[in-house]
Amino acid sequence: MKAKYLKISAILLAATMLSTSCVGSFSLFNKLASWNKTATKSKFLNEIIFLVISPAYGICAVADYLVLNTIEFWSGSNPVTANIGKTVNVLGSDGNYYAVKTLEDGYEITQPNGDMLRLVYNATENSWSKLEDGVMTELFRFNEDGTVKATLPTGEQMDVALNDFGVAQVKDAMSTTTYWAMR
Repeated sequence: MKAKYLKISAILLAATMLSTSCVGSFSLFNKLASWNKTATKSKFLNEIIFLVISPAYGICAVADYLVLNTIEFWSGSNPVTANIGKTVNVLGSDGNYYAVKTLEDGYEITQPNGDMLRLVYNATENSWSKLEDGVMTELFRFNEDGTVKATLPTGEQMDVALNDFGVAQVKDAMSTTTYWAMR
């Protein structure tokens, strides 16, 4: 009798996995891996942590595979990544704290002086824009070839690689400093 229920359960489980046809984002597994990579400043210590908690990777992968990715496929959102409405205080490079609220389509950033800025993601265009004082300005969009089309404050656009060199190119292009030489 138990063997019959076990077979039926196995068939139903296989059917649910095969019928969703989704790869999913594996958010739980990726969050664990991301945490493990930055747990300490030593890559060797992080490796030791990985070895100690390695069973957790299997559990997270199975939970993603069987439950969370299926929920993500049918509902369009993953319960692990649902941070919508949460606000965190982030220390900026200027030493001030900024309140960053996660929205469905981006982020709302409140500056220490109370001014607000929204960063908005457009899934159709695969682009990020800023909404400030009622004006929407595209910041960049992802290209099919893995590069980014950055929009400069002048309105000009340039394609750059997603690496340190590409960031340096955009910073150089945004520089408004003019140097004059005289004899």
